[in-house]
Amino acid sequence: MSNAILTSSQYQNYRCIDLIVIHCSATRATQCYTVDDCRRDHRARGFADIGYHYYITRDGVVHAGRPLYQVGAHATGYNRYSIGICYEGGLNEQGLPADTRTPEQKDILQKLLKRLEEDYPDALVVGHRELNPNKACPCFEV
Repeated sequence: MSNAILTSSQYQNYRCIDLIVIHCSATRATQCYTVDDCRRDHRARGFADIGYHYYITRDGVVHAGRPLYQVGAHATGYNRYSIGICYEGGLNEQGLPADTRTPEQKDILQKLLKRLEEDYPDALVVGHRELNPNKACPCFEV
């Protein structure tokens, strides 16, 4: 398990977390979109850094994004009290919304959520589209 998954109860003193929001990168299953690509694109949009706290690549590696004590930039109106997790993918080869998670991504997402739920037992886990019905993200039922 990657060190990026490890959380710390010390962060609970900085922010009250009541949501864990799952996202997809909205990239095609055939497209490589690394955490560095995401970070670059978010900075180009004017963000200080990547908007997510965790980013999961197709190989099942969890990459650290923003530190948990920092407010994310991933779900307008909900960032202050949430943790954002994004997985690489979310679109099929034709560019349509689809659950493109690899078995490795599914496995590590489950492990990451279990760990976060230990630290934030009252947090509700939701898909981005549950907060913004205009989105298909994360392209599976959370």
